[in-house]
Amino acid sequence: MKDYPKQTQESMAAGVAYFDKYKQNGIPLMFIDSVLPNHYRMNYAIVGDTAAENPAYENQRAIASPHNFQIGMAWAPPGNGPHWHTHDYIEMFVPLKGAWRFYWSNDPNPATPEGDGSFLLNEWDVISLPAGVYRRFENASDEIAWFFAVLESHKVYEGKDPYWSPIVENAAAGYGFMANDKGKMVKPENADAVDKDLHQMLNKSFEELEGMTLQEFSPIPKK
Repeated sequence: MKDYPKQTQESMAAGVAYFDKYKQNGIPLMFIDSVLPNHYRMNYAIVGDTAAENPAYENQRAIASPHNFQIGMAWAPPGNGPHWHTHDYIEMFVPLKGAWRFYWSNDPNPATPEGDGSFLLNEWDVISLPAGVYRRFENASDEIAWFFAVLESHKVYEGKDPYWSPIVENAAAGYGFMANDKGKMVKPENADAVDKDLHQMLNKSFEELEGMTLQEFSPIPKK
């Protein structure tokens, strides 16, 4: 066994993230699809550098020490969730609360919202999504639902991540949002106001949000 450094209560505390604390640091404007109706959600970077197109949040994570893997969490109102995208690495998801329907497609531009197939997952089920397969998923419950994601080890911030379907790129461009070839969000002038609006909407108490369907909410006027 290697000669590892001795730990203290203080050094061990650096590896602890308390839910009551980090849930106050959610990221609603993490990706270009975050501005689209039916795709609102609150993201949390827990361990490692998770994919984040918004440079303002690329270093925000609950446990700051370097890791060779990435873990994220998110919650979404009913009917909401990430739009069509893929990655160069495997993603594994575990629903923590509520039911989630995961759609998949070999075509980056699916002809229908159903893609090539889907799976309905309930709490503590597990789905592992292969690299290169397009996927979208949504809260299939009638209340707020949470998921936990583990990302295969990969280099971050070196290129486009995620890869969006043309459907998403075109829709987000209608709101003035796009990502460049380096995977960074190109923000319109109203980006800060949009971020603020999304925070205000999603930072309502969970009691207020329970049972709400927010499909009509759209804080950003189209260009």
